[in-house]
Amino acid sequence: MKKAKEVHYIYIFRHGQTYYNRDGIFTGWKDIKLTPLGIKQARKIGKKLKNKQINLAFQTKLSRSKDTLKKVLKYHLECKKIITDNRVIERNYGKLNGLSHETFIKTNGKEEYNKIHRNFYAKPLQGESFSDVEKRVKPFIKDLIKMIKKQKVNVAISAHGNSIRLFRKIMENLSIEKTKKLIIPYDDYYVYKIKV
Repeated sequence: MKKAKEVHYIYIFRHGQTYYNRDGIFTGWKDIKLTPLGIKQARKIGKKLKNKQINLAFQTKLSRSKDTLKKVLKYHLECKKIITDNRVIERNYGKLNGLSHETFIKTNGKEEYNKIHRNFYAKPLQGESFSDVEKRVKPFIKDLIKMIKKQKVNVAISAHGNSIRLFRKIMENLSIEKTKKLIIPYDDYYVYKIKV
């Protein structure tokens, strides 16, 4: 009789709301702290994941990713290792990092804003497009699955709105159109099964 495959899990979630998220500012790679609401959202994810087993966790170098992960791992003493991997960092908005959406729209118009914000291939000056983000998320996923199969672990990933958008595109085989429309919440998580 064929042995049933063991299943391991990936839990991926977005950091809680930051001051820039709240105020409608292009955040990108700027290191902006969580608001009090963002801290509550991180705690909410922690409570939702409380009864899951997490052996290994990933974060990015940005404090919003680290601070959200801390709230989640409070319930997971079994998690002995945290890896910082910037392949799942937020989309870099380049020259727009730190600029308010409102100021951009006033200067460039709503159409240009929509193009930069949601067009798959458009990139801000010195920044990244969704397509660029996908190019770094893809090898991250490949390495992640290899690691899960080898180490037989469940993994938590504290990531960012746009890296999760591309993570979902790859894992769920979504079209570009569907990917552009995804709304990634601040207080929930996505789960993926990996058969070992």
